[in-house]
Amino acid sequence: MHFDLFDLRLFVFVAEESNLRRGAERACISLAAASTRIKQLEDNIGAKLFYRKPQGVELNPAGEALLHHARKVLQQVDHLKIDLRDYAQGAKGHVRVLANTTSITSALPSALASFLAQHKDVSIDLRERLSQEIVMAIHEAHADIGLVAGNVDTQGLEVRDFVADELVVVVPARHAMAALPRMDFVQTLDEPHISLAEGSALANFLPPLARQIGRNLEFRIQVSSFESICLLVEAGVGIGILPRSSAARHARTMKLALVPLTDAWAQRETKIVNRAGQPLPRLAAELVRHLANFSFADRLL
Repeated sequence: MHFDLFDLRLFVFVAEESNLRRGAERACISLAAASTRIKQLEDNIGAKLFYRKPQGVELNPAGEALLHHARKVLQQVDHLKIDLRDYAQGAKGHVRVLANTTSITSALPSALASFLAQHKDVSIDLRERLSQEIVMAIHEAHADIGLVAGNVDTQGLEVRDFVADELVVVVPARHAMAALPRMDFVQTLDEPHISLAEGSALANFLPPLARQIGRNLEFRIQVSSFESICLLVEAGVGIGILPRSSAARHARTMKLALVPLTDAWAQRETKIVNRAGQPLPRLAAELVRHLANFSFADRLL
């Protein structure tokens, strides 16, 4: 079989869009040309790749198999292009990283800074995603490395420890709870909560915990950053549950108190993930080793 890289990329676009026309638009070719290329690809393979439906197309088992391998092939081609482009521009490499909110607002910036100080000609494409989205993206070869936390399924991935953190209750410095040495999650449920925006890991994580103990947790306000939560807590709008690393940084400049949670789930560990059985580009492998060996002293913010 002979596979044309453009045809593979077109096939991936059509599969992701579940629509031939939208896939053709992403590939910047006409609908007729896309239809001809997909038919030629199917003839070359000797099997149909899609179920044709009135509202679009859907991958059949042969298409699912091709999509899995096509993404890997195209990822390697993209790595090749990036490496050669960077060498031509005097750079030595490029690494794609997806990270959850907690790692981006805690230890990861320091870890990346120390890595880039040792690799001055390297560039890093860092994007923030939810942990479950990161796992899916790594499986689908959309990034080299991911940093995730919480209860996510990492089967099929190589997993290494990065940093440990804990969730704490953030209250105004003069709040009655500020004097407590520690507290249970259930004790917070009589107070108005402030959280990150809907869809964030913490916003999705806490309400089910409340339901497990027969209570409801409805957020009074949802905002876009830990800093905004802390500002609202300082103003007396409510309380928040945040990673200690982020809360402690904001407490240096705001009148806040941090109260540890006694609940076991409050202990959070960030993990480094990449696809198992697939060799990483050299610089990505070096970054994984750097993150896994990141010293405790370097983690202090």
